[in-house]
Amino acid sequence: MSEFIKVATLDEIPLGGSKLVEVDYLRIALFNLDGAIYAIEDVCTHDGGPLVEGTVMNGCEVMCPRHGARFDIRTGEALSFPAFEATNAYAVIVDGNDVLIEQPT
Repeated sequence: MSEFIKVATLDEIPLGGSKLVEVDYLRIALFNLDGAIYAIEDVCTHDGGPLVEGTVMNGCEVMCPRHGARFDIRTGEALSFPAFEATNAYAVIVDGNDVLIEQPT
């Protein structure tokens, strides 16, 4: 069974916004899409760009600010060139005002 750890509170992630957190030196981007919170590794698999600084578009995609690769915020799936590999996605639990994510391995 996965272990979950608290990384933020709901009020730290505005509707339609994002927040960067660090777990064991791993950068995780949290996104608030219409009140649902998602967590993906904050790394474009094309060149290591910071996805948390990207533009959210089409409701559930983030575009890397460096070269425009797009990723599904819900799954981490790479959606467009120049990225071919997914970034890691982590399960999220919201407990009251606390945001917990699956402990990265």
